[in-house]
Amino acid sequence: MPRIHVDEEEAELRLGRVLRDCLAEPWRQKQEILFLCIGTDRSTGDALGPLAGSQLAALEGATGGRVRVQGTLDAPVHASNLHEVVRTLREAPERPYVVAIDACLGRAENVGCLTVRPGPLLPGTGVNKTLPPVGDLQVLGVVNVGGFMEYFVLQNTRLSAVMRMVEVVSVATWHAISWLAAEEGFTLQRPPGLLGAWPLPFRSPRDRRSNPVLPESLSGAAVTRVADGGPPPPPRSRRSRKPQHP
Repeated sequence: MPRIHVDEEEAELRLGRVLRDCLAEPWRQKQEILFLCIGTDRSTGDALGPLAGSQLAALEGATGGRVRVQGTLDAPVHASNLHEVVRTLREAPERPYVVAIDACLGRAENVGCLTVRPGPLLPGTGVNKTLPPVGDLQVLGVVNVGGFMEYFVLQNTRLSAVMRMVEVVSVATWHAISWLAAEEGFTLQRPPGLLGAWPLPFRSPRDRRSNPVLPESLSGAAVTRVADGGPPPPPRSRRSRKPQHP
């Protein structure tokens, strides 16, 4: 699978062709396609999934229910509810074809790249956590550099970089589904609100609630959970501590 940088020429079309080829078989088999967008809006680096999910949700009505989206800004999917989501998918009478979308950390030269890979996504690997694998296909966006203080790197990722990735993923998915629909002889009408205006209509500063220092959950191809209701853990001291004597 190619690695596509969001600033490359025709990045949306290139990614759209890859997604179309990957989704062609389940689409022809009339299998429901579920875009499972993992992450939380409490961390800019981890917001790729729910931001994309909020944009892609409009495809549900446009495709007559053949495409479903789970994981949006209003109802995110992250570590605290991922186990339940995976269990529900496994117990579904008609199993959907799951496309897992998530942010990840990687090498500096790969920041801004999107990759499509077959097989399940392994959440938690970016922050050394173990969570259930999920998905038949994974779409990963490298939002920042990994290897050191991952939680804070995700928290301090630039929103503009994430928004550009959201735009490319959303437009590419729109192209892919539109092309598949065209093969069956009908035109997919672009629903109101899909990629209508950028940036997304966030609340005004007076309406925003104060967020904790650390988000409720973080992911970067790596979903994890920070305990609710308490302050973040203090940084480790670099000085050696002498043993206490009675």
